[in-house]
Amino acid sequence: MILYDYYRSSAAYRVRIALNLKAIDYQQVPVNLVAGEQRSAAHLARNPQGLVPALLDGELLLTQSMAICEYLDETYPQVTPLLPAASADRAKVRAMALLVACDIHPLNNLRVLKYLLTELGGSDTQKTQWYQHWVYQGFDALESMLAVNAGAFSFGDQLSLADVSLIPQVFNANRFNCDMSRYPHICRVNDNCLQLKGFIDAHPDRQGTA
Repeated sequence: MILYDYYRSSAAYRVRIALNLKAIDYQQVPVNLVAGEQRSAAHLARNPQGLVPALLDGELLLTQSMAICEYLDETYPQVTPLLPAASADRAKVRAMALLVACDIHPLNNLRVLKYLLTELGGSDTQKTQWYQHWVYQGFDALESMLAVNAGAFSFGDQLSLADVSLIPQVFNANRFNCDMSRYPHICRVNDNCLQLKGFIDAHPDRQGTA
């Protein structure tokens, strides 16, 4: 498999975690978002949105991190299942994962923050306030969900897609100086995940910066 990614992209980070948890060998091809490589003709052929990640598995080319993670889970179900067996439990895990991936992350990704600065004339301080506002709004809700569902991880004591989605968002919340002391359940889950090799090896600090 070939993963086209950027070391600090939350979406690509999710896929790295999933690939590692599934013990899948893959080659990384960096796409430098800051330098604009995502808008090259070669990358647009892989992902017409001009985003990362993109995953090439033989002849199959996939985009959208959550779709890729579920593809990996369905294709390699025997190694670290990311979704529970019961349909109700799967729905709970997806709800937590999508709260992050669909409601927090899209408002705070690089292209949105850049638009705030360059097109709307926002300041760096306003950018940070924007980022923190949407993290706090989402994490307030997620903290309540974890109070009901979490054990060692987001859904009981088994790793799941909710953890795959959460840990990259916590990394970026810390980059933007969000007050994580407000979220003891989120912090506990994050700390537990970051002790595991699959998460450690996926961390942005372990990737190249190109």
